[in-house]
This record gives sequence, C-alpha cells and structure tokens, in this order.
Amino acid sequence: MSNILAFAGSNSSTSINFKLVKHTVSLIEGHNIQLMDMANFDLPMFSVDHEKEYGYTNSLAEFRDDIHKADGLLLSVNEHNGNPSSFFKNLIDWLSRLEINFLDNTVIFLMSASPGKRGATSSLSVTEKLLPKFGGEIISTFSFPSFRHNFESGKGITDQELAKEHQQALEKWLERL
Repeated sequence: MSNILAFAGSNSSTSINFKLVKHTVSLIEGHNIQLMDMANFDLPMFSVDHEKEYGYTNSLAEFRDDIHKADGLLLSVNEHNGNPSSFFKNLIDWLSRLEINFLDNTVIFLMSASPGKRGATSSLSVTEKLLPKFGGEIISTFSFPSFRHNFESGKGITDQELAKEHQQALEKWLERL
C-alpha cells in the first residue's frame, strides 16, 4: 500500500482539473490517498524580499512534508495563456526555495484538462519538463480535452476512448508505486 498525494495546480473553487483529480482518485483502491483542494491553500506571491522578511509559511512546510511522505503524486495542471497557472508556478517557486529537490524519489501521474480541444497540452508539456528538475519522475501523462463535453459528475469520463486512455495511464503509474 502506497501513499498518494493528489491535487490540482489550480486554486479555483470550480476547477475542472480538481474534478479530474477527484475522479481519478475514485478509481484507485488499496492505497492511502491524501486529496488536497488548493482553493483552500493561501500562499503569497513569491519574491525574494518577502522571503527574507517573512520566511516560509507553516502551510508551505506542511505541504512539502506531505510531498515527502507520498510515494506518488497525482497532479492535474490547468492552463492560462499556454502555460501553467500563476498559482501553480508560484507554488513551485516557493517549494523550490524551501528545498530544491522537494520531489526527490516521487513518481508522478501528470494530467491536464481544459474546456478547449487541446486539453491544456501546452501547460502539460511545460510542467512535464519542469518537475524532473526538482527530483520528480513523470511516469505517465494524460491530457483531457473538451472537459465539459466529455465529463459528467457521478459518471466521470463519458468518451470511451478518453476513458480508456486515462485508465491505461493510471494503471501504468500505479504499477510503479
């Protein structure tokens, strides 16, 4: 039984990426799962001046500790103008200042979702290149396009081909835990 930390790279209370994370978690059995809603995670915008004056928040240190306790990370990133959201980038900036290899020995299932047809693939690509710099190992990825047309609450992924692709990516990651 492995420990899994699951969250979305969005702090929106209506995040479709968090909905995808919750759906994915519902498919996992036999593991300890910590699901975090980042809409409840308050973090100031990173600046060296702020860091020098105030240091690190307890919630940031606790989040880093949660990452360390996890064998695997299940993450879905949103996209703003072709990149991960400023919230997610800010989170990475703070974590990397606290500890550069904060993802050391962590296997990652990286997903992205968007209401558009590209499925936040630009953000997924940026994040896929970024996370290994901090010690993480991306095991599998999944991009979910046209979320509102292909997902229903209570049912999950309604497009059979996307559901199959998602399940295969999930199974590949779970095998590595």
